[in-house]
Amino acid sequence: MTDPNTSSFYIDFGSAYDSLNFTYNESEFYINPDTQPCKQFVIPDALTAIVSAFYVLIFVLAIPGNLVVGLVIGLSKQTLPPSDLYLLHLAVADLLLALTLPFWATSVTQGWVFGDVMCKIVTIIQELSFYSSILFLTCISMDRYMVIVRAMEARRANRRMVSWGVCAAVWGIGTLLSLPGLLHSSYKPDTSHDSSQLMCGEHYTLGSASNWRLATRVLRHTLGFLIPLAVMLPCYGVTIKRLLRIRGGFQRQKAMRVIFFVVVAFLLCWTPYHLAVMVDTFFRSKIVPYQCPARMAVDQAMFATQILGLLHSCVNPVLYAFVGEKFRSRLTHILKKMGVLERTSLSRSSRSSLSSEITSTFM
Repeated sequence: MTDPNTSSFYIDFGSAYDSLNFTYNESEFYINPDTQPCKQFVIPDALTAIVSAFYVLIFVLAIPGNLVVGLVIGLSKQTLPPSDLYLLHLAVADLLLALTLPFWATSVTQGWVFGDVMCKIVTIIQELSFYSSILFLTCISMDRYMVIVRAMEARRANRRMVSWGVCAAVWGIGTLLSLPGLLHSSYKPDTSHDSSQLMCGEHYTLGSASNWRLATRVLRHTLGFLIPLAVMLPCYGVTIKRLLRIRGGFQRQKAMRVIFFVVVAFLLCWTPYHLAVMVDTFFRSKIVPYQCPARMAVDQAMFATQILGLLHSCVNPVLYAFVGEKFRSRLTHILKKMGVLERTSLSRSSRSSLSSEITSTFM
């Protein structure tokens, strides 16, 4: 016969396990799934080839496009105005981003085969490009605001000399903000079935993971998106309002189109990614409660929106070619000198674009 004291002991013992999210049944323990760590998102095998091909396509479009933009602006015999200088450095930043894409394309299908050092280098270059792009776009918006809204102050200031210092400062700030990429390394994801399959990504020590991730995310959200956005939107809002009041401002409005579309393209490409990363930050910081299905959905959204953001590296050259009259005029002149295009067939086009080149102070 069972001892009553012994039976009472087992009842209390089961209650203790219930309080720890366990259910005790004879010799088995059932773990509450809500308390378990979530699995890490891994690209499905059916999509790896498509994602890899997409990386390669962006690379093929971005490299020649940005090289053309860099050559057209850099070969100009005139002293570059600040906006052209910022656009030149923006093209360099896009080139740097494009150079990282073959590494990611390979890692999608074969895993990260380039080692820890290259993982850190490629990540730093990608982060440097990201921060530099948004900072140069911010500089462009401020320069346009000064030229159109505060024209007298802009004429008195030595803007061209200052612009070189600004470019140096942007690259310096971008380099500092990209240093957290040193925390990246190659590792084997928990959900990988292939013991040799490696990934390149954030890899923190267990005790400091939350603090490091939160710190890098705060930097990315504030300095890489929110503060630049808070500068660009008022600058362009006031500038457009000013242009609408200027008689004969049609030429200036045409000149503003390229910069406007460049900023819009950046926002369309990168805003979804930032929103997804912000939600992920709220989840990881326990600011917003979540369950594993929600966390997996956010991981998938971060991956998809990051691919969308990479499109930005090949968008700007298209905008220059289709919108910027001065860019087309310069490109036409260079192609004629190289003998790629016949002079006679383009002389009329060259003359017609002369007036727009004079009236336009930037692309």
